[in-house]
Amino acid sequence: MIESAEVASQTPARLPRDTRYYETRREVEEFLYDEAQLLDERRFEEWLTTLAEDLEYFMPMTFNVKFGEHATREHTSREAHMSWFNEGKWTLKKRVEQILTGVHWAEEPLSRVCRMVTNVQLTGSSRSADGEEEFGVSSRFLIYQNRCEYEQYFFVGDRRDVVRRTAAGWRLARREIHIHQNVLLAKNLSVFF
Repeated sequence: MIESAEVASQTPARLPRDTRYYETRREVEEFLYDEAQLLDERRFEEWLTTLAEDLEYFMPMTFNVKFGEHATREHTSREAHMSWFNEGKWTLKKRVEQILTGVHWAEEPLSRVCRMVTNVQLTGSSRSADGEEEFGVSSRFLIYQNRCEYEQYFFVGDRRDVVRRTAAGWRLARREIHIHQNVLLAKNLSVFF
């Protein structure tokens, strides 16, 4: 019974499913699909322009924990523990620059990657410090990566994003990525999520 109450407290309140919700969700879905296309086509520099300057990009590590401890111990925290990624736009830009040198050992030759994004839902709305409208977004993903001849990796998980509506279009302001494996089966994490 306590477990159910803890899980329920973490589930965001459902936004009203009105016309505005569906119109905004459609726009956000298109933004996420365009982002996947940019990454799959290796248009990394163009992808960087879709990221907010104050971006937070985080992927915690996952642990197997006892029943009842999932809410507090399954994932590492941004502030106190190691993570797969805890980056900002500057770091992502440096990763892109490194890949585009053509001498990046983990991406030479470049991987063939295909992303699928699904189950997109708006989970909340607020205003940024600049007064721009922001939306919480949850989604699921499946990423297939093929390297060299025979290396194949699958990444399956969910994302909790914050996307911001700006005068220049949608921008990704925050992304928390959860891959659904506690042992990384790939040789590296050179793909963007």
